Amino acid sequence: MTLPDRLLLLTDASQARRPLREVVAAAIGGGARAVLLREKHLPSVERAGVAAALAEVVHRVGGTFLVAGGLDDPRVRVDGVHLAAREPLPAVLPPVVGRSCHDPRALARAAAEGCTYATLSPIFPSASKPGYGPALGPGALRGAPMPVYALGGVDAARAADCVAAGAYGVAVMGAVMRAEDPAAVVAGLVAALHVGATR
Repeated sequence: MTLPDRLLLLTDASQARRPLREVVAAAIGGGARAVLLREKHLPSVERAGVAAALAEVVHRVGGTFLVAGGLDDPRVRVDGVHLAAREPLPAVLPPVVGRSCHDPRALARAAAEGCTYATLSPIFPSASKPGYGPALGPGALRGAPMPVYALGGVDAARAADCVAAGAYGVAVMGAVMRAEDPAAVVAGLVAALHVGATR
């Protein structure tokens, strides 16, 4: 299985300042190369349309396009699936399988079932999900049994610390979705991840 880029962008149209495709395109322009479509509330036909539009943007630059919970439309090229904490594995595993985790036990389970990566959250208090916690802190990333993306309250100032603490990368949502300039936010995160990886 191939890991996505060290920066994983999660979508949330409800927080986006512009249409989701525009925000994702700007993030790609800033250096993002892995995008996870959430939007699980959308009807299946509408969600497939959003997925097709975003997949085209991501694949144009050779990126990785993932979908939360999967997608029931074979016409859309999806590189992998991201599962909720207790969501069962798909019968046929795609090339990339991620899982949301919130504690070390969940990480151990995800590693044992063969997931490609996991997100661990919340590492810091999150404006996207206030009150969701308590925040685990970067120390929770040390000694993880699998590649982990730090999620929750991560910005450029914190991204390097997360990677230095043991994270494979960082996952971001609100910081990019709400940004006036998504490309600039992503570029700052990419630079910080490079710094953290070389510590």
